Amino acid sequence: MPQSQPDKLRALLAEPGLITMPCCFDPLSAKLIEQAGFPLTFMSGFATAAARLGLPDTGLMSYGEVLDQGRNICNAVSIPVIGDGDTGYGNALNVKRTVAGFAQAGFAAVMIEDQVAPKRCGHTAGKSVVARDEAYERIRAAADARAQGHDILILARTDARHDHGLDEAIERAREFRRLGADILFVEAPRDEAEMRRVCDELDGPKMANIVEGGMTPALTPSELEAIGFKIAAYPLTLLAASMRAMMQTLDAFKTGTPSPDALMPFGELKTRIGFDAYFEEEQRYAKQR
Repeated sequence: MPQSQPDKLRALLAEPGLITMPCCFDPLSAKLIEQAGFPLTFMSGFATAAARLGLPDTGLMSYGEVLDQGRNICNAVSIPVIGDGDTGYGNALNVKRTVAGFAQAGFAAVMIEDQVAPKRCGHTAGKSVVARDEAYERIRAAADARAQGHDILILARTDARHDHGLDEAIERAREFRRLGADILFVEAPRDEAEMRRVCDELDGPKMANIVEGGMTPALTPSELEAIGFKIAAYPLTLLAASMRAMMQTLDAFKTGTPSPDALMPFGELKTRIGFDAYFEEEQRYAKQR
């Protein structure tokens, strides 16, 4: 029997070393991540809102839109995908529905956070968190959904560092772990010393979120591993690279056409999208007539 996506992620977490995790925003970016040999990806809420809606990550994308995008991403790859469940889209019962829906869509894990709804990117202005009791209720509800037959890992995130300091963020994350979270994510520590505290004071796998130009130092993967992180997430790197490439190409059209060196060759483009595999299978069926 094929290994489930949650079990694939559990196996990765059990292996030694840091997991470098470029984040995706659509099925094509997820396929490229898998083709490049990375064993895990995350559907970035920031990048997905930008790619799907052309809007900022400020809670504008609905549960249904996130689930639809996530289902398409999970169907496009064989590596585990972590989904961004935001605040769970409501009260504890909404959180349970969100976790169940993400499991049914094929996600290996779901991230649930303690921001006030509508949430926003953790490295932008205006975010705040709910009280401890409500934050804990969300993770408790997520764990209940899993216990009721929806096999999925829980990535618990706190943004409490922003308004309440690192002590509060660590205390919340510690309780998230006790309530059943598999992976902990303290968003936006300000320096390496704070990152070390997160890893030293919390049990279980921890995720670092590396936003180029954001609040957290962009340490190298080897530095993150030495500190004690298990996953290094890069939520905007592919989006920023693709947007830069598209703007440079559009600028080139203003005076002529883009240089062929700036473009992926047509043959490689077709192969990576899946044309070659499609035609090969099409011929296999044609020969059986």
